[in-house]
Amino acid sequence: MTEVQRSVAVIGAGTIGSSWAALFAAHGLSVRVQDPRPDVGPEVERAVRHLAALQPQLAGDAERLLAAIEVVDDVEAAVVGVDVVQENAPERLPLKQELFARIEAAAPEQALIASSTSALMPSDLAREMRTPERLVVGHPFNPPEVLPLVEVVPGERTSPETVRRAVDFYRSVGKKPVVLHKELSGFVANRLQSTLFRECVWLVSQGVVSAAELDEIVTESIGVRWATAGPFESFHLGGGPGGMRHFLEHLGPGMARRWKKVEQPELDEATVELISSQVESRFGDRGYEQHTEARDRAQLAVIEARDAARAEEAR
Repeated sequence: MTEVQRSVAVIGAGTIGSSWAALFAAHGLSVRVQDPRPDVGPEVERAVRHLAALQPQLAGDAERLLAAIEVVDDVEAAVVGVDVVQENAPERLPLKQELFARIEAAAPEQALIASSTSALMPSDLAREMRTPERLVVGHPFNPPEVLPLVEVVPGERTSPETVRRAVDFYRSVGKKPVVLHKELSGFVANRLQSTLFRECVWLVSQGVVSAAELDEIVTESIGVRWATAGPFESFHLGGGPGGMRHFLEHLGPGMARRWKKVEQPELDEATVELISSQVESRFGDRGYEQHTEARDRAQLAVIEARDAARAEEAR
């Protein structure tokens, strides 16, 4: 039976934490936010108003969401009595370990404790905890209020019950959780993104395409394809009636030969300048907030259209 979560503490309110806070409030949760920064209040308000503008059918009135969020001064005050803790502090292991020791001491025994880390292993995060079975990684793909994925990563001592509760919780706030079977640096989505970006940097650095042309190639081909069918499904269909087996038997050998020669670009001063100058020349006259909102609206439109098509097919 799925639990009803009513309150959540957000520890750390940078870009990810503030987005989480806005999303949790939009789903009817009471939210407490803690961050030592002096501008944490305005940062949370910005995230709430961004979500309300993007998804009015979800967020409703921004003032109502802001009323559901309380900014508090210390970790203990944030976590006392809550059902869920979502940690989003800087990616420094000693800092996070200290935070989790404070969280487990002050939060209710039944509270779910999750970290948004994108780089640290849950086993390491829980190393100093008295109750390591309570900790799980719940890594969102940025921005959390737009992209559905949450990678749920258990550590060596995370209990199956904690994993189940994490999956139920993220589903309850509209996310698509995927449980990883092993801890691995970078998890899955960021490893894929990093590998593709390595090739992008090499192609531009070699003058094969410009940064703008590469973006167009991706968004007009594999970007569309992968938004509707992942790599394995896509290649399975690419194999025709014979499916994946036919694809691998006939096109696999050529692909395997290319795998053996993977170019490794250097992010030296010249490459950084080349990539940065090309990207800045495209987007330099457009404000960050304006560009981010346009991107998020486009991504939401893709997700909504895809989901509508899937729902129609399922009828």
